[in-house]
Formats: sequence, structure tokens, C-alpha cells
Amino acid sequence: MSQEGCALVTGGSRGIGAAICRALAADGWPVAVNYRSSAAQAQEVVAAIEAAGGRAIALEGDVSDPQVAQPLIESAAEALGAPVLGLVNNAGVRADNLALSLSDEDWRLVLDTNLGGTYRLTRSALRAMIRARFGRVVNIASVVGPRANAGQANYAASKAAVIAFTKTAAVEVARRGVTINAVAPGLISTEMTEGIPEEMLGRVPAQRPGTPEEVAAAVAFLASPAAAYVTGSTLYVDGGLSA
Repeated sequence: MSQEGCALVTGGSRGIGAAICRALAADGWPVAVNYRSSAAQAQEVVAAIEAAGGRAIALEGDVSDPQVAQPLIESAAEALGAPVLGLVNNAGVRADNLALSLSDEDWRLVLDTNLGGTYRLTRSALRAMIRARFGRVVNIASVVGPRANAGQANYAASKAAVIAFTKTAAVEVARRGVTINAVAPGLISTEMTEGIPEEMLGRVPAQRPGTPEEVAAAVAFLASPAAAYVTGSTLYVDGGLSA
């Protein structure tokens, strides 16, 4: 990192989020590990970062709640003594069902978390980034956004919208030294993807699931000074599934 700032990773207590926290800390970012309910796991991520010589804190907050974004940004900055100049919107949920059978509640939960949380956290973080004339926002999308997967209409809609939001917001702040990009994972080995049918794995050209660390490496690049001229892009980490 080239600026004095900290990073906030939503949904950072496990899986891809935990790997992202560790990768950013290894690159020198003080990291705020956001979690909704997994306090013990968030503390484990913090402990691992500190054991490796980094700085981290755990912050509770449900990003689907419209009142959480600004306090979360402020708490991270206060606790780590620096503005949030790196934001990774990773928190996400699934509530799968055929479109015909999806409830309004499941639709609202997935959109409020995956899209609403991304929008509100980005909006809250951009002010400090624009003042610093430096900022990195990375939104975790999904290969399911542009590629149909039956039973995930709500999830696909939220992730496709994240990609569209990323593009539009990126051009609005590009001249201010702030980049906004997305990473779209494919089939990654995490708790969230347990139970995925073997036939889906067979569609992956690489013939294996990805790892959280492979997604985290892409995020770390986009959050680095080396990616200063990359903005409004979506980087697919999917073993060729979207090719």
C-alpha cells in the first residue's frame, strides 16, 4: 500500500473473507475484520494476522442493516488510527430456490446483503478516499452474475447488479485516484459452497474447485499500487468456467 490507511473486509471471519484479510495484512494493510455472528472465528483471523506481525481488529455488524455502514467505517478508522482507504465488500448470503418459489423475504435478504451492503459501505468509504486522493474498493461478485444457474435468481440478480454498480461507481471517481473493481469467483471450496453437485464441478475446465487463497490473491492485486490503472473491471477467478 502507498497510503496511510486501513482496510475493512466485510464478512471477513471465514472462507474467502478470512483469506482476503490475511492477504491484505501480509501486504501491510491494518485490517478490520467484519463479522455478523462468527465472533470466535473473526478473533481467530485477527490472532493469525497478529501472529504474522500484522495489525487487525474484529468488528461486529450486519451489512444488510442500512444503519450499519457509516458506524462500521468510523469504528474501523478509529480503532486502527487511519481512514478506511481499502474496502472489500465480501459479505454475502444465499437463499436458493426456483424463481417461482422464492419468497419475498429470501429475495429481500439476499439483495439487501449482497447488493445493499456493497452500495452503502462503498458510499460511506468514498468520502475519505476522495479526500486522500487514494482508495481501493473491491466488490466480491460471482460467476453466477452473468451466467445462469438455476435456483439462484436472487443471488444471480444481486451479483450481476454488483458488477453493474462497480462499473458505474468506478467511472464516477476515477479521476480522484480511487479504483473500484470486482472479483467474480467461480466454484470455490468454502462452507458456502458445500453441497454443490459434482456435475457442476465437471463443467469447470480446470476440473477442480478454487481455493479462498486464489481469490484473495486477486483481491490483493486490485488493492495494491500496481493496480492503479485498473478500474471498473471484473476479474474472474473461476478455472475457466466463464470462458
